[in-house]
Amino acid sequence: MMLDTLTGPDLTIEHVRSAHERIKPYIHRTPVLTSTYLNALTGAELFFKCENFQKAGAFKVRGASNAVFGLSEAMADKGVATHSSGNHALSLSYAAGRRGIPCHVVMPRTAPEAKKAAVRGYGGIITECEPSTTSREAVFADVQAATGAEFVHPYNDPRVIAGQATCSLEMLEQVDNLDAIIAPIGGGGMISGTCLTLSNLAPQMEIYAAEPDQADDAARSFRAGHIIADDAPVTIADGLKVPLKENTWHFVSSFVTDVLTASEQEIIDAMKLTWERMKIVMEPSCAVPLATILRNPEVFRGKRVGVVITGGNVDLDKLPWMTG
Repeated sequence: MMLDTLTGPDLTIEHVRSAHERIKPYIHRTPVLTSTYLNALTGAELFFKCENFQKAGAFKVRGASNAVFGLSEAMADKGVATHSSGNHALSLSYAAGRRGIPCHVVMPRTAPEAKKAAVRGYGGIITECEPSTTSREAVFADVQAATGAEFVHPYNDPRVIAGQATCSLEMLEQVDNLDAIIAPIGGGGMISGTCLTLSNLAPQMEIYAAEPDQADDAARSFRAGHIIADDAPVTIADGLKVPLKENTWHFVSSFVTDVLTASEQEIIDAMKLTWERMKIVMEPSCAVPLATILRNPEVFRGKRVGVVITGGNVDLDKLPWMTG
């Protein structure tokens, strides 16, 4: 079966292993860092998988590279296209540039300037839209019709999910005896990949998704038993504003232990704390897992927990704790 015709339930651990081999020349095997301070603060042993050190500054280069380098020559000729608030856009632009094919990207006009600049730096061609799912998808339909490019969805694409699953595949090799993994959830690509890997290789491990209170559609979907989509939530975690889709919902509904949330201030505080204590650059979206651990210490106390830091593409001139 061709990879581009798969659905979420079709994916196997062999798709993950094949993806890892396919993308190895184009990604970093990112490090796992620890913090004695944060362990003491949370009562858990935390192991941070630092995808902020990834190529293009985010985990999404894994899924984007798997999709781009899995294309046939005929499909690749017209290039690729997507819609994204930032990290998938720049990751797909990076991968397309490595293959030497065009990349067309629809981005919200409110997306961070640092991410827009990175997309253009990798050769991506940006068309702006309004900051809502409705506008994003409508503008994208026009761009794809005009270019004929292959659509690589930011997360609802099995090729992308298989690529994102390589992150947890590496983590299982890097850290022994984890009890749980927690990662941010927006559309659910990273969580779906985590579910794909762990359900096959470590089915006893708990999988937590972390989300902002102000963009909690995944948490509400999880509790309702069906997808609830918000069109234009407002949160500092700009990478987590998009809703679940059918392929990612399959994994979330089947394998996730719980979806936990944090307030805007808790997210900012966790981001600043990580910068101060671990000396690493990370985005607000990436601080949501630590924020939810700090809010729910009883869930994680005494456990060995993998924490996915999903990216580091932040506007350094507009850090959220700066005022005036």
